Amino acid sequence: MSQKPIVAIIDGGQHYHHDSITREPFKDFFDHVIYLRDVAKIDLSAFDILIIPCRTNAYYLAPLSGQLQAFMRAGGTLVAMGETFPDTWLPDIGFRSMPTNFWWWLTPGADLGLRMSDPNHAVCRYLGKDDVTFHLHGAFEPLHPNQKSLVETSEGECQMFEDVISYAPGRLVATTLDPFFHHGAFFMPATTRMLAGMLPWLIDTEAARKSAPAA
Repeated sequence: MSQKPIVAIIDGGQHYHHDSITREPFKDFFDHVIYLRDVAKIDLSAFDILIIPCRTNAYYLAPLSGQLQAFMRAGGTLVAMGETFPDTWLPDIGFRSMPTNFWWWLTPGADLGLRMSDPNHAVCRYLGKDDVTFHLHGAFEPLHPNQKSLVETSEGECQMFEDVISYAPGRLVATTLDPFFHHGAFFMPATTRMLAGMLPWLIDTEAARKSAPAA
């Protein structure tokens, strides 16, 4: 049996980070919590997965770019959640902002238009359309050839991607969606469902990656 990956998460000092990280139902997913301003002093090689939760200040992430890229190149999985603006601190990420409609669901029969990009991808065993549907802040555009879209709009605008090539043997998972923020702020139930599916997917796929025989 493969060993459970070691998961670290950054605490950006916001109340929604604290509530998401330290309370049920998600607190047991995180083996280590690192305060944002302490990341530069930490040996990240001790971790298999490092999660940067929603709305972590990109101003403080930018100086960590080299360290975070090295973490992935050493085999780690880096997860950049919504509103962390990874396009400003990692290379080859395009981003286009879009107006946010918080009230689309008040229209009878309304559909935000999100979908899982590839029904055959493993993430679809953990997440479905309803779990990622709350609102939009922007899209990853243009999408680099190494970045496989996992969630997108009906127009093909990427909302979450996985990149297992650019930083091999590590990987990058990035999303424009911000479930940690909304779960920690106690509103939008879909965001809790997204985390309830996304966290097990990250851990299970990381365990499978680590146990796979070398090519």
